[in-house]
Amino acid sequence: MAFRANKRPRLNSVAVPIVGEFLLGMTVAMGGLWLSSQTSDAAAGSFGLAIQISESLYVLFRVLAIGVGVCTTQALGGNQHEVARRTALVGLGASTWVGLLAAACVLLGNNLILDVLNAPDEVVPIAAPYLQLLAPALVLEAYNLTMASILRAHLHARQSLLLMVAMHGSHLLLAIPLMLGVGDWDGFGLPGYAYALLASRALGLGLHLWLWRRLMNLGPQPRDWWAVPWRTLVPVLRIGLPGAAMEMVYRICFMVSLATTAKLGVAALATHSYTLQTLKYVLIVSMSIGWACEIMVGRLVGGGDLRAAHQLVRKGVRNGLLASGSLAIIAALAAPWLMRAFTRDPAIIHAAQTLLWISFALETGRVFNLIINGALRATGDSIFPVAAAVASLILVLGVGSYYLGRKFGLPGIFVAYAADEWIRGLLLMARWSWLGWLPYARDTQRRVRAPR
Repeated sequence: MAFRANKRPRLNSVAVPIVGEFLLGMTVAMGGLWLSSQTSDAAAGSFGLAIQISESLYVLFRVLAIGVGVCTTQALGGNQHEVARRTALVGLGASTWVGLLAAACVLLGNNLILDVLNAPDEVVPIAAPYLQLLAPALVLEAYNLTMASILRAHLHARQSLLLMVAMHGSHLLLAIPLMLGVGDWDGFGLPGYAYALLASRALGLGLHLWLWRRLMNLGPQPRDWWAVPWRTLVPVLRIGLPGAAMEMVYRICFMVSLATTAKLGVAALATHSYTLQTLKYVLIVSMSIGWACEIMVGRLVGGGDLRAAHQLVRKGVRNGLLASGSLAIIAALAAPWLMRAFTRDPAIIHAAQTLLWISFALETGRVFNLIINGALRATGDSIFPVAAAVASLILVLGVGSYYLGRKFGLPGIFVAYAADEWIRGLLLMARWSWLGWLPYARDTQRRVRAPR
């Protein structure tokens, strides 16, 4: 292996602020679920269903956020600052179009989506109008995700964290009165969460524009909001599309499991939502390490320091396994108290605790996927993770959750989740350990340093 000198980046300086960002976002989502649960389990199930639909549409945004972030880190690592500037602006223009596409999906297809997901009759009247209210916020979310990835790629993780404090904090502060009301006013209920989301994302966009000008001297012109130069977009799509394609397959197969859950009834759907929201706090450390590794590996590959990239990822996986395994056990032990924040139904509480114990296997397996997937992508090895994942996603996550869910209920579905994560994760770990990514990293290094 022709590695260069061992130059270790400061992973924690990037990962710790990202932990804060994820923690804020998840806390707001958890707060929305709690506020919904104060109305009814049907409202909580509607909120959980809408969250999963929104996250599926975010795949469109991640094509850009992933591709723009990786291309920017590689360009900066190779001291190609003009390329990094053009990449940021093309991400902004493309965000307009994918945001409008996502908004059209929920405006025009919300009833069809709920029908495909077997939404219970008690859920549809609540979820359908709520999804339509999310449409304008989706456009703003596309901008915010892309612009945040640019900030992190420039290693402005701390400033990005402060921005997210303002954005998510305003969301939660507005959601409480808008959902529950003030004084004699009863509030909007679940739609209030959508109104608060729109206002907070508008604030986030304004703050991102301010930070772009202040930290990177980058002020978009009117044309930059819609223009998408093809020559600059191609490298972004080369990185982003394979990852987004895999995530799209994942979301489709996950939706099969969600439809199977919905068939089990409102109580099962609520239990599923409560458990998944709790697990977001378990995966937060590994997810943050994964994003930080992707940023740092991209820079190291652009600069040609492949040995440091290799060691960085192995350290990240080790830390992720320790953190996620410990947090999963704590969540399972604390389930009888955690679940009381959402429901007093003893059957739901007991079912959620069972799922959280199964989730120890789920979350430790997920560590490999969260960390190594992004690292491979940052080296330029973006096709292998997709090719290695497709069979497991379809057969284990999709088909497996359907049959195991019908036979064993929610525990069967979570067993399928865990098996899928471990199968895909071990394949990725083998790819990294056996240096299958090395030729791609060398090609990326040559491409980044080529004159443009």
